[in-house]
Amino acid sequence: MLVEALLEQQTNMEELIEKEVRLRTCGQVRGLQVRVQEGQVVITGRTATYYTKQLVTHAALENADQLYVMNEIEVA
Repeated sequence: MLVEALLEQQTNMEELIEKEVRLRTCGQVRGLQVRVQEGQVVITGRTATYYTKQLVTHAALENADQLYVMNEIEVA
């Protein structure tokens, strides 16, 4: 029961962060993926500017409930 609750909470956080990132970046991150694992949030994808990458970081930090955020967005 506890494991199921933790998995649901993890999924909800991933969805919340992904939604917020899409809103703040106007969908400018291609292949966006948000994963919560081992006490951290890992965000991957591609964008054209470092500014958009910075927006991703701020969106995630505001919704990560004090988890460590790793922004692995590739700027190309």
